[in-house]
Parts: sequence; structure tokens; C-alpha cells
Amino acid sequence: MKIAGSVVLVTGANRGMGRHYVEQLLERGAAKVYATARRPESVDLPGAEVLALDVTDPESVRAAAAAAPDVTFVVNNAGISTGHNLITGDLAVIRQELETNFFGPLTVVREFAPVLAANGGGAVLNMLSALSWFSADGANSYSVAKAAEWSMTNGIRLELIGQGTYVAGVHIGLVDTDMAAGLDLPKSAPADIVRIALDGIEAGLIEIVADDWSAHVKASLSADPALFYPQTVPAG
Repeated sequence: MKIAGSVVLVTGANRGMGRHYVEQLLERGAAKVYATARRPESVDLPGAEVLALDVTDPESVRAAAAAAPDVTFVVNNAGISTGHNLITGDLAVIRQELETNFFGPLTVVREFAPVLAANGGGAVLNMLSALSWFSADGANSYSVAKAAEWSMTNGIRLELIGQGTYVAGVHIGLVDTDMAAGLDLPKSAPADIVRIALDGIEAGLIEIVADDWSAHVKASLSADPALFYPQTVPAG
């Protein structure tokens, strides 16, 4: 996937990682970047084409696909983190997290798949998380949604290869954006993560592990889960 000359649609482009995606895509020579958000008036990125898109509203996604028939590269960046657990959390909020982080990007891909096919195949990049691979008390709803999105990313990769569409996922730990503002822990710079992700796209990687924490969590999957969750092992 060559970014120079591509036509890219970025969801959740009004702030955080999405804003950095738009800026760096333009710097790398993308012919056009659609910067989308639920409130398009909140997008102020010079050089971008601003477009309304609410990933939780199928009609909004359908309208965006009709308005952007030249797209060759979709970046599924929009997402939320509610800080909800599964047992005590509000079930309506847990459903909203799944709607935004799983059904939202899936709806975007379903609507834009024919657009990508018509334009030669193109690519899809899904923003995933190290929490696709582990659970954390206080963020279990987010983890479930991101695990589902990871599995979805693997599934659509198989389904879209026949039309020549390349699908990649990016796994990240904490990034210094509004989503992680309340956590006093080491965080990656969003510009660095976006650079790593776009480098991975141009290198043809299907799974981009963007930081040391994500690499550590991925490596733990082949081990006994008791080593990763020692607090869950019954006392002896």
C-alpha cells in the first residue's frame, strides 16, 4: 500500500490519534484525506476534506460512502473507552462500547468494501489495542470490544483478500490522548504511534505491534495465563 497518491478516509479525525493520522497522511503525499467526525464542525485540519460520519449510525456511514466514492484507504480510528466492568457496569454503556468499537468499524468496512473494490482494492487499517489480548479490572468492557474488533480484523482480512483489499491492525498500549488523560502511567506520543502504523502499512504488515507493552502482552498469550493474572490463582 503506497500512501502517496492514495485517497484516505479517517474516522474520529477531530482530535487525538485521528488528527495525527490526517496530518501525517497529507505529509506523506495522500492525494486527498477525508477527515470525518460526528460533528464535522469540530474538525479544523488544513488541506483535509471534512465529512460527517457517526460510526454508530448506519445511515451516516452509508451517506459517507456515497459522498466519498474515490476512497482507496480506510483508517478505522474512532472509538470510546468508558471505564466499565462487566459485572457491575451499566449494560447499556457496555453495549455502546461494543457499538462504537466493534459494530462501528465493521459497518464502515461493510459500506466501504464496494468502494475499495471499485478503486482497485485498497486497504483498511483498524486501530486495535494491547487490551485486545488481555483484561484489566476497570476496563473490561473496552477489552471485550477490542478483542472482538481484533477477531473481526482477522475475519475481514480473509473475506476481502479476493477483491484485493489489504487489511491491517495496529495494537497499542497507553497513548497520550484524551482517552488516557486520567491515567498517571507511561504513555506513547500519538505522533510516534501514527508514524509506526503508517510505516507498517507501507511495509505490508498485517499486524503492527506499535509499542513494547503490546509486544509483551502478545508474547504472554502462549504462556500459562496464571503468570499474567497471578491475583486470580487460588491461595494454596
